[in-house]
Amino acid sequence: MANKDIVVIGASYGGVEALKVLISGLPEGFHASVFLVQHRRSTAPGLLPLILMKAGPLPASFPADFEPIERGHIYVAPPDYHMMLERGLVRLTHDPKENHVRPAIDALFRSAAYAYGPRVVGVVLTGLLHDGTAGLWVVKDRGGTAIVQDPEGAIAPSMPQSALQNVAVDYCLPLDEIAPLLAQLASTPTSRLFCDP
Repeated sequence: MANKDIVVIGASYGGVEALKVLISGLPEGFHASVFLVQHRRSTAPGLLPLILMKAGPLPASFPADFEPIERGHIYVAPPDYHMMLERGLVRLTHDPKENHVRPAIDALFRSAAYAYGPRVVGVVLTGLLHDGTAGLWVVKDRGGTAIVQDPEGAIAPSMPQSALQNVAVDYCLPLDEIAPLLAQLASTPTSRLFCDP
């Protein structure tokens, strides 16, 4: 069976600091590809990949449309584009906003779940409102693993709380415990996974 090698992460308000903590905990040689959406204004400077590369050992970039997926790489949704996955490829679209935002977490999560099924791990971090909840539900429905940051430690607890209320999540963890779990899941065949919420 395949490992959990497709990690999709969504964050909004307070997300940059949360992402720095999470990414800093991922090991060099991480056995998965990471895709993340951080809500921000379309005119915001495109510094997030550089910030994440300074935080941890993995390379990070804004992908090009149709860019091949590489293991151990962090792909950051560019400002004002939805980032979605097809088998082996990253896709960028300027489709209508979802949940009043573009890029939207739900769009990434949903596409990953349909392309990769049980290989997907979805992670919802700090943020306002509820983007990520519907996408995380699809991740679970397609056999993937759902992780939510403990709302008590989130700068903005709304997104994690919404996910917890609407999705049968596998893990609800403090921020600093998420990266070690991702490393474990990425190196564990799906046939041997067990749930300990």
